[in-house]
Amino acid sequence: MNTIINVRKFGMAVGLTGALLYLGCMVVMATTGPEGTVQFFNSLLHGLDVSAILRMDIPLWEAGVGLVETFVLGWLVGACIAGIYNVSIKN
Repeated sequence: MNTIINVRKFGMAVGLTGALLYLGCMVVMATTGPEGTVQFFNSLLHGLDVSAILRMDIPLWEAGVGLVETFVLGWLVGACIAGIYNVSIKN
């Protein structure tokens, strides 16, 4: 299959997926408290202890900036992947 990937749409898909994961992290932190958050991410990260780096007092503006940054970085990564793929199938 030599199908060309739409760079903008793929970038948007990756960016939105990253933003949804970020929002999911916010929900976990808001609903489970410090102990539940540590337990969740320790199990998700194969036993890596996040208790030393966990910060629960994140202002709303900082969370918003992080959400936007995650989306933008995801969009750029997705666009790069699609662009590199498209160039590689033309050869």
